[in-house]
Amino acid sequence: MSEQTATRFQDLLDLLNLLNLQDEDGASTAASAEKLLHLTNEKFNLLMVGATGSGKSSTINALFDTQVAEVGTGVDPETASIDCYALDNFCIWDTPGLGDGVENDIAIAKAIKAKLSETDPEGAQVVDMVLIVLDASTKDLGTVYTLLNEVVIPRLGSEAEQRILIGLNQSDMAMKGRHWDEDANTPDEVLQDFLDRKADSVQQRIREATGLNLNVVCYCAGYTEEDEQRKPYNLAKLLHCLLAQTPKEKRLTVVQHLNEDPENWVHNEDDDYRRRTLSDVLETILT
Repeated sequence: MSEQTATRFQDLLDLLNLLNLQDEDGASTAASAEKLLHLTNEKFNLLMVGATGSGKSSTINALFDTQVAEVGTGVDPETASIDCYALDNFCIWDTPGLGDGVENDIAIAKAIKAKLSETDPEGAQVVDMVLIVLDASTKDLGTVYTLLNEVVIPRLGSEAEQRILIGLNQSDMAMKGRHWDEDANTPDEVLQDFLDRKADSVQQRIREATGLNLNVVCYCAGYTEEDEQRKPYNLAKLLHCLLAQTPKEKRLTVVQHLNEDPENWVHNEDDDYRRRTLSDVLETILT
């Protein structure tokens, strides 16, 4: 493990010691620590898909510590390539933005199809999960819906519902910036109602087209522009939904590379999401 990974590993051990946790057999924390070490070596691959300007890169940076990532290029079918952020055994595959032209979208779809077709030496699909990032402020989602229906879902087969998460980013701008409480960094009741209806609409449209009931999370990845800064909103909920759909044995691979800025995780529609995320991690260790 890298020095940074080792530090986070020790943080998890400290948490176990603090809570005096034991597994089902009544074994000591040391036994759980041995399991923890094994689980941090599991590989996990996350594919990011979305339209140009939807905020895929800002979402990656808000969720994960990409400053230490090794950046490379993955599949390159003809004109479109997919960037890879490698964080030890956790790889984030960032696809080019959709919506910049028909030919460009065809090339991107081809690249995504190639990535989703990759298998490891044991024949298992390399990509574990797909996070589709949409702009909560736009009504034009047709290109992403088409890609979802024609490329992503067919490649994931019967596991598609479990392995796809929809994120509605830029929720702060969903009503052109109106009804956002700047001090609390949260939507007011009017905007919250709008976001709830937007999420329901997206979920319903996908369900009617595919029969799948996909999770949809409204959030804001945040940004820094000159003197203006906005911290993320609902990032803990997005993480919880991501972990809940991640195979238990691979959850620690994800959490050991989270962004360590505590302010990224403070503002959520429900403070309970941080506790739920902790429960997701502990469930991995103790079962």
